[in-house]
Formats: sequence, C-alpha cells, structure tokens
Amino acid sequence: MLLIAAVSCKKDNFEAPSSTLSGKLVYNGDVIEVEYDRVSYEVYQYGFGRVGPIGSSFSQEGTYSALLFDGQYKLIIPSGQGPFKWNENASGGRDSLAVNVSGNQTLDLEVTPYYMIRTPQITGSGGSVTATFKAEKIITDASAKDIEEVALYLNKTQFVSGANNNATVTLAGSAIADPNNISLNVAIPLMTPTQNYVFARIGLKIAGVEDRIFSPVQKITF
Repeated sequence: MLLIAAVSCKKDNFEAPSSTLSGKLVYNGDVIEVEYDRVSYEVYQYGFGRVGPIGSSFSQEGTYSALLFDGQYKLIIPSGQGPFKWNENASGGRDSLAVNVSGNQTLDLEVTPYYMIRTPQITGSGGSVTATFKAEKIITDASAKDIEEVALYLNKTQFVSGANNNATVTLAGSAIADPNNISLNVAIPLMTPTQNYVFARIGLKIAGVEDRIFSPVQKITF
C-alpha cells in the first residue's frame, strides 16, 4: 500500500503544460471566420511515444488556442475541414506545419479560401434585418468551386450559424444575379424572453464543401 501511494503521489506531481500556442486563420491578413466548433485542427508532438493528436476546433472568430509543453510539434488542419485550401504535400494530401513551442507564442495560419465575404453591411429597420455584401471568388483555377447558397442568420446569442439561429433566409447560388451586389432580408422573430437586439451573420456555402465561411457577428439593436 505504501509503494502504491508513493507512486501515485509522484505521478500527481508531474508538471502540467504551461505554454500557449494561439492564433487565427487568415488570408492575406484578413481573418477567416467559420462555424463554432465545426472546423478542427490537430497538434502532434514529436517523440514521447505519442501516436494520437491533440485535437480541438477553431472558434467562430477563426481563432485557436492550445496549452502545450515546450517542444517540437506539427500542426495540421485535416482533410475535409474548412471552407479553404491548406498547404498540400507532393502526394496531394494536407501538409503539416512544424512548430517549436517555447513559452507563449502566436502563430497565425495562412489559408486560401474559395470565397471571401467582402464589405458586409447588416442593418435593422421596420421589424427586419437586411444584409448586403460582395462574394469575391478567390480560387479561380481548375479547383474553383461555385456558390451553393448564401444565408443571413439571426440569433438571440452571439453564437450564430446554421445550427444556432432563431431566423434565417437563404438564396441559392444559381439565383445570384450579381456576386458584387447580394442582398438578403429576414424578419426579426418573436423571442421569449423579449429583447431589443439580435446578433446577425452572413454565411456562404461552397458547392461540395461542408464548412461555410462567415462574416463577423454583428449586434443589431431595434
């Protein structure tokens, strides 16, 4: 019994990880916003016999934060994750990024989105919310994709997406007459308990890609 207690005590006294690796998804300095807890990333540490990843997901603002021991790591955004392209290796798979963690540090992750939501303007008036924006096509080579649909979401809280909303309106990509001038309008729903504000956000769905790209969340007071 004494031996077991001593081993247990020694194990419990191991130091916890204390270095934070954090950053955001960016394209040429612009933040890429996504759906909360839907786009994942993985961090692997070299050595120590580990074979599985330290996995988590990006916030809806496109940020991430991982608490790690100092050491050498590799970071990857797995295949099928995100409304963007990530670095690829010679075989066409998603490449990993080598990271040397030594104390707290910031590392932004450069990606190439299929589209960007430009100049979003969201306003509330007369019991409804209107959004206008431009859908800029970033990837135009053979791997380019069409817009499946765009949407305007309203929610009582700051978490706004297809899975978290009180009201939404969509427009099919085939119905977009001018990608430089897209407009959406949705009625403000009745809410219990009542409040004089909603949070609004634009989402763009790319054909053949599960994850949407989003505009920043805006608070609309009425």
